[in-house]
Amino acid sequence: MKTRALFFLLLSISIASIHAKTILVFGGKKGWIGQKLVTFLQDMGHQPVCAESRLENREQIIDEITRVKPDSIINAAGIIGNPNVDWCEDHKPETIRTNVIGTLNLVDISYTHGLHLTNISTGCIYEYDDAHPMGSGKGFTEEEPPNFDGSFYSRSKIKMESLLLEYPNVLNLRVKMPLSLELDRGFVGKIARYKKLINVPNSLCVLDDLLPIAVDMTLKEVKGNFNFVNPGALSHNQVMDLYIKYIDPTHTYENFTLEEQDQILKARRANAELSAEKLLKLYPDIPRISIALERLLKKTLKKDN
Repeated sequence: MKTRALFFLLLSISIASIHAKTILVFGGKKGWIGQKLVTFLQDMGHQPVCAESRLENREQIIDEITRVKPDSIINAAGIIGNPNVDWCEDHKPETIRTNVIGTLNLVDISYTHGLHLTNISTGCIYEYDDAHPMGSGKGFTEEEPPNFDGSFYSRSKIKMESLLLEYPNVLNLRVKMPLSLELDRGFVGKIARYKKLINVPNSLCVLDDLLPIAVDMTLKEVKGNFNFVNPGALSHNQVMDLYIKYIDPTHTYENFTLEEQDQILKARRANAELSAEKLLKLYPDIPRISIALERLLKKTLKKDN
């Protein structure tokens, strides 16, 4: 019996190893989203390799691909600025070098090596307009051209995306206002540090819901452009009210207008709702953001207690 059990154990391990994939992850060493992708890949029995090469160095990337021999590549690297995207206004060459030249460098190399590439991009390339009024529930689709030019960060991403999508081997995932169980690293923790908030609805991305989907799409080599957000939208006030309810009942905040916010920023921020309909056709069980955020905060409360 022991011999038979050992046989089936070794057989199951062998089968698992056949289906296990090696994924080269850019941004996997230090990036927040990249590190989470590495964890999800490991949990699913695959072999993530954190890239050592830099996006700007073509020879390093080619050498690393030759050495690692990945089945596919995920790019979660890029510049968002420190402490925020205002940094990009004063560092335009550096932003271009990574967010445009570097990303296109990686996708071109992936294409020449016959590799599928998943690119983690941004949904901060739209703002409400007459055709998509605030609170209407009408989100921007992937087919609609970006209309936000209020920050250099967003403009760099728009230019990159227009060229990236010409490659046939690419899956482009537009993340907007990400958050996760690590509240201090995402959108919730960010606005919790502010005493004044705008009260504007936006699409959000609960990484704990969506990153496993990103891994699945990578393994299936899905291609194309997707708004990578939970369905629906929440205002800053709604997010903070849930934060106060579940995490910190002593927290307080005030509101100010978009015009008042713009006066203290170097660059405007992109406020919009994105349509998740295209993603929902493939993954219909993605929860609406109102449900997803409340569920996330309850888990955080339980974890901390």
